Amino acid sequence: MKKDKKENFYHGILLGMLSHMEEWVILSNAESGDGYSDILVEVDEESIGIVIEVKYGESENLELACKNAFKQIEEKRYAEKLIENGMKTIFKYAVACYKKRCMVIFEKN
Repeated sequence: MKKDKKENFYHGILLGMLSHMEEWVILSNAESGDGYSDILVEVDEESIGIVIEVKYGESENLELACKNAFKQIEEKRYAEKLIENGMKTIFKYAVACYKKRCMVIFEKN
C-alpha cells in the first residue's frame, strides 16, 4: 500500500472520531495559509481552533514524523484560516502513525 493511502486511512479514522462533535465545525483538506491542512476544527463557542496534521512514518521513528508534521503546519501557515475566523486559542496536533503504533504531540498558541 502506498504511503498516501496509509496516511488517508488514519486521516479517515480521525475524522470519524471527531464526527460526533455536532457543534464543532470540522474541515478536511481545507485550504488555509499556503496549502491544504489535513483537518481543521473550529469550536466557535470557546473560540478554539485546532489544526491536525497526519503523517505516516517511513519507519518506527514517529518522533521525526511528528516534527515533520509540525514543520509543515508552521511553514504552510495552516492556522491562518482559524485565526481569520476569530479563533483565539489554537491547538496544533502532529499525529504520526506506523503500522500499529501512533504518536501524538501538540502545542497550544
